[in-house]
Amino acid sequence: MIYNLCRANCNRQLSMDPAGKKIMSGARGALFLLLAINLFNYIDRQILAALEPDIRAGFFAPGDVNAMTKTGLLGDAFFVTYMISAPILGLLADRFSRWIIIGSAVILWSLASGASGLAATFAILFATRIFVGIGEGGYGPAAPTILADLFPIETRGRMMAVFYTAIPVGSALGYVIGGLIGAHLGWRWAFYLVAPPGLLLGLLCFWQRDPRVGARHLGEKSPRRSMSDYLRLFRTRSYLINCVAITLMTFVTGGLGFWVPAYLRYRNQSPAVGMTIFGLITVVAGLVATLLGGVIADRLRSRVPGSYFWVSGIGMLIACPIFIVALYIPFPAAWIAMFLAIFFLFLNTGPSNTALANVSLPAVRATAFAANIFIIHAFGDVQAFWLLGYIGGHTNMHVAFLFVSGIIFVSGVVWLIGVKYLPADTAAVEKATG
Repeated sequence: MIYNLCRANCNRQLSMDPAGKKIMSGARGALFLLLAINLFNYIDRQILAALEPDIRAGFFAPGDVNAMTKTGLLGDAFFVTYMISAPILGLLADRFSRWIIIGSAVILWSLASGASGLAATFAILFATRIFVGIGEGGYGPAAPTILADLFPIETRGRMMAVFYTAIPVGSALGYVIGGLIGAHLGWRWAFYLVAPPGLLLGLLCFWQRDPRVGARHLGEKSPRRSMSDYLRLFRTRSYLINCVAITLMTFVTGGLGFWVPAYLRYRNQSPAVGMTIFGLITVVAGLVATLLGGVIADRLRSRVPGSYFWVSGIGMLIACPIFIVALYIPFPAAWIAMFLAIFFLFLNTGPSNTALANVSLPAVRATAFAANIFIIHAFGDVQAFWLLGYIGGHTNMHVAFLFVSGIIFVSGVVWLIGVKYLPADTAAVEKATG
């Protein structure tokens, strides 16, 4: 389904262009390579979450009330280095070949993921997650920027949606792989097995051509940038509002993603079965919602000003009460409510990231994504890991997840506030780029 969606849009875009077939092939190939890399990106992230109870049992005493807070720091080790390295490597991605940066970054984080399985102490495991964060800091800003360079604004939402389907699919596979391998072979083997595919994908990046010097850009120089371009970005109201809303959403998804194994155990669900069901729910609900969100926002763009924020905000406001219901009803009925809540939580993924690209000038677009990465993780999931662990450890996971429901509601409200500014900011960038 993903492949057909991408091919159909590429065909419509390029069928009248004499060089269209060559451009289409390159754009489609780049999209699917980035999609595969993003898939393993989220597998690597969520394997840690799926294995958190086993890692906690391996390194800490059963009666340690701060054990969950300490294992939550493994998530912080990744995201703190990710958010710090992303702006630095994002600046480099605006100046040098984005594919070389991506390839090097993927190889680094794949090696570090494999090394996580060799960790003999908690301190060593903590250090390996730091290097995973650095690797993903090189990939995060550059990948969506390549897609924004390859596809026009009319289809950008759909292409971004295809790219971000890796979030639910990769996350779900991370839960399933981590749960099954952890239960049968031990948590270390889960880290060993994800390293080789990442290394292969990283090497493939070195044979790709940067779209800024591709078929549509032959003879053109890399776009010039000035300090005013960066200052303009941080004066763009819809960009700043979007960063705030995505930060709140990241707190929700990051916190839930890391602590859902502990929550399911709190609700007396089997670790292996519970994580498998949750993984399947995430795949189906997240995949469909991510694709649908991008398609709806693209199609509404010409008729509904600020459609990318409308879709994002309404999705979160619908998800909030459904998520609360899931916390109070018994299993297996709770799985149905959880499915619906996850569906509406993922509806914003394509539209919100497309809005980031649409309101940033091409010359500083990688920096725009890098700055967003820094903000959303510094104030989003980095805070969620320890805070929800602290709340869960000192009360219970029901209270921790109930706190999350309030954050879901606020994020939806913030996106709806931004609707007022998004159309004008998008038009300003289109006008500036001609």
